[in-house]
Amino acid sequence: MARQEGLPLTESKKPRFVYGYIVVFAAFIMIVLAWGTFFSFGIFFNPLLIEFGWTRAVTSGAFTLASLILGFLSIVTGRLSDRFGSRIVATICGFILGLGFILMSQISAIWQLYLFYGVIVATGIAGCWAPLIATVARLFVNRRGLMIGIVTSGVGLGTVIIPLVAARLISSHGWRTSYIILGIIVLVLIISAAQFLRRAPRQIGQLPYDENEIKQESLASEARGFSLVEASHTRQFWMSCVMYFCFGFFSHTITVHIVPHATELGIPPISAANILAIIGGLGFIGRIIVGSASDRIGIKSSLIFVFILVSAVLFWLQLAEELWMLYLFAVIYGFTCAGLSALQSLMAAELFGLGSLGIIVGSLTFSFTTGGAIGALLAGHIFDITESYYIAFLVCAILSIVGFMLALFLRPVSNGGEMNDSRRSP
Repeated sequence: MARQEGLPLTESKKPRFVYGYIVVFAAFIMIVLAWGTFFSFGIFFNPLLIEFGWTRAVTSGAFTLASLILGFLSIVTGRLSDRFGSRIVATICGFILGLGFILMSQISAIWQLYLFYGVIVATGIAGCWAPLIATVARLFVNRRGLMIGIVTSGVGLGTVIIPLVAARLISSHGWRTSYIILGIIVLVLIISAAQFLRRAPRQIGQLPYDENEIKQESLASEARGFSLVEASHTRQFWMSCVMYFCFGFFSHTITVHIVPHATELGIPPISAANILAIIGGLGFIGRIIVGSASDRIGIKSSLIFVFILVSAVLFWLQLAEELWMLYLFAVIYGFTCAGLSALQSLMAAELFGLGSLGIIVGSLTFSFTTGGAIGALLAGHIFDITESYYIAFLVCAILSIVGFMLALFLRPVSNGGEMNDSRRSP
């Protein structure tokens, strides 16, 4: 299979100040703001229902549409960041995202909800994942897992902090003014943070920031990578897509339905809401720990480990009928799902190189969001028919086993051996 020619990597002295850490911090802030506000949709859910009298299905449909569109556009933004760099893409998407939230304050009809949130907000969010983590992946080699873990942990922190801020704003100023305030904050801070992003060293012919620990020949081979077309002709690409489709299916199903499930069991609403808070909090920790662990034990071993844990805890959910059992579920589930999220770009980089990492990560993100949209809708439909989430959660557990099997049989594209950590020197 033809491989893209990479840029020649030039020797450079190890810099006293590692600018890559500034990029990591900027990307972390952007993800906290973007994904925290995105997942605050549930906080605005009841105010919208009360004011407009829409059904839950119609209102939640905007979130489903947004998930699908941001997944598809992640392919586009990933490709644009591969070509033009993440700063331009993130700046434009930050403006669109802030504008989308400001426009949400003006809605008066259901079509506006679908346009402003389902399309415009989703377009902005699409620039705050694949371009950012692809850029960070190119900055580091030995510490790539840790750095990706730190950046993606912004999702967990954002889902804990921003919804609480949104709830306080709504109680004090109403939902319309709250959307304006959040929109301005997102627009200003994301655009400002985006200006600290830089083209990765490999993209300008230099070695990454921790190049002193890696052989130049290994880096040159890794930098070439597969194009999306070349990757799509491999079995590993489609195995990865199915793996993250399964992940998206049970991730969104749990996110949307775990609180209603808990209240159906007779658990007080406040205690049920704490389940999501625990999942988000453990997500912050899990991304950092699993990302760092992948630097030591390898990406494939990390994938297998977290899939085993998430499978076990999803089967545990079938038995969990008391609050402490659901809290235990939330602890393990939040940790493992965060780990799967952190491993996404690491797996893509190891399998397909860095040349087109943005668009390949975008493709995996599209698989994830497609699975999430189907899972959340199907679970709601199953409950409407059976008046129970038992079958829906059982399907989630089965799909987690499918993900485990795919991870177990995942092999490098270049040979039939075990999936190794290509960042290590021979």
